Amino acid sequence: MKTNTVLAIMLIVIGILALTYQGITYTTKEKVIDLGPLQMTAERQKTLPLPPVVGVVALVGGIVLLLRGKKEG
Repeated sequence: MKTNTVLAIMLIVIGILALTYQGITYTTKEKVIDLGPLQMTAERQKTLPLPPVVGVVALVGGIVLLLRGKKEG
């Protein structure tokens, strides 16, 4: 496979995933209490939102690369 074809397929997959999930959720540990030897932590879930525009741009870019590769080859 050509490099452009692989890149196009990757962009299409990333675009579909970005449109499907619309955000990345991750967990962090934060100190709640820190009194000398006594320490307590809490796990907090945070979400990094992905605007739908990111997914659309990746999807359209992948489709354009794929179609452009077929015209040249």
